[in-house]
Amino acid sequence: MSVLSFRRKAESPAAPAADVSPAVEGLSYLGHFGLARPPFGLTPDSDFFFAAAPHREALNTLRYAVTSGEGFIQVTGPVGTGKTLLCRTLLASLPTRTQAVYLPNPALDAAGVRLAVAAELGLQMDEAASAYRVQQAIESRLIALAREDIQVVVVVDEAQAMPLDALETLRLLSNLETARRKLLTIVLFGQPELDARLDALPQLKTRIGFHDRLRPLTRSELTAYLAHRLARAGYVFGGRFVFEARAIRALHRRSGGVPRLVNVIAHKALLLAWGRGLAAARAREVHDAARDTLAARPARRFWWG
Repeated sequence: MSVLSFRRKAESPAAPAADVSPAVEGLSYLGHFGLARPPFGLTPDSDFFFAAAPHREALNTLRYAVTSGEGFIQVTGPVGTGKTLLCRTLLASLPTRTQAVYLPNPALDAAGVRLAVAAELGLQMDEAASAYRVQQAIESRLIALAREDIQVVVVVDEAQAMPLDALETLRLLSNLETARRKLLTIVLFGQPELDARLDALPQLKTRIGFHDRLRPLTRSELTAYLAHRLARAGYVFGGRFVFEARAIRALHRRSGGVPRLVNVIAHKALLLAWGRGLAAARAREVHDAARDTLAARPARRFWWG
């Protein structure tokens, strides 16, 4: 049985215990902790972007590379370290005279990449059109946008899963340029395996001008991360924090500082704390939540709060 299958402690001796319902659990614990919305959702919401050192440096690099018209930029990081959220944050903060071409589907083949780019640029192309015809249409559109001083940025998520011919097609598209500037800036977000994929395409790898790596959060960054997300969710600070100090240490140990795992475990820990009538999550709630999370790291020992 899941450790989250529990009964909430009665708020008064006369009040009957009530089963926790998945339909109301979110609203219940939000009110209990004074939150306006869930602070630890898994949807990449740029409003919750936390600028830890590697993420801040990567975002600054991306913004500079885009405005200066660099050809290729690569951002890699292990699963759950915030690549997609960084990607969404970049897209939401592009300069006004920038057109984004977002490719979230890495399973596209070479023809699919060309057609997807064409579609994002507003071109209506027949799927049976030749590669040459699609390439020419894309080039004409890019030249027209360049005359309007509009920079085009192709953003690829999960690029490590792209077939080699699709990556090669991106390289060929990056050849499109005027005498003064590149017509395309291409940003590749991917897991560390992307490096191995690029080793098979040295003609592309040598064109990457900037390369940033994301990493898990340190313990001090994790504390700031929790505070940031809670603040964005409407939490009013003052008095006791909703995670005890031991809970934060346990959360860092069980999540490894990986933001996605932090969100999963933190959400469950607050739900448990609410169900037990507590004002803050203890190490006990974090460890219970981690045991209910398949990807959590094992605990060497438990500190019960």
